[in-house]
Amino acid sequence: MTPLISINRNIILASASPRRKELLARMGLSFIVSPSGAEDSTKELSALPVSDQVCFTAEKKAEDAASRFPSESLVIGADTIVVLDNKVLGKPRNRVEAISMLNSLQGRWHRVLTGVALLDPERGWRDISYASTLVEMMELSMSQIEKYADSGEYMDKAGGYGIQGLAAAFIPRLEGCYFNVVGLPVHLLYKMLLKYKAFADSLHTGY
Repeated sequence: MTPLISINRNIILASASPRRKELLARMGLSFIVSPSGAEDSTKELSALPVSDQVCFTAEKKAEDAASRFPSESLVIGADTIVVLDNKVLGKPRNRVEAISMLNSLQGRWHRVLTGVALLDPERGWRDISYASTLVEMMELSMSQIEKYADSGEYMDKAGGYGIQGLAAAFIPRLEGCYFNVVGLPVHLLYKMLLKYKAFADSLHTGY
């Protein structure tokens, strides 16, 4: 596949998420997967606005991976959270937590944010941004919620559901970027890569 943009750098994805790997591959980019050891957004960040939380965590994930690829590399870090009534819903630790999260989300709108960090440590490039999407979830009975939880799809997913999987049936509409809800806002990342390419090209032309 011919990429829409050519980056003369080793692209490093600081995530083990299969959704993010798939979306980055769809952009036609070749990349190395180097999962970050940095944690997802935690309660220690709860005093910050949610947009700052995802940007901070995405940056930390990118920095962790960048420490292993200090030269000729462009590192992508990302962090996704679900927000309901200004409360962050992270990844459920078990089936009980997943059921509780889904019960709180059903019949309501919530917000999904993904922070994206783009780092080139050798060139001193650092760009951090985020995308936000409003998502409506239909009213669900406890039986429907439990049946979904039985599928195990909630595991490793913020808010306890995967919009790209079985839970797609629960989402009548959304406002914003669909891929942001999956875990990587493709359009935002593309704009960030364009900005980086313009910067990199300017180094060679002397402007």
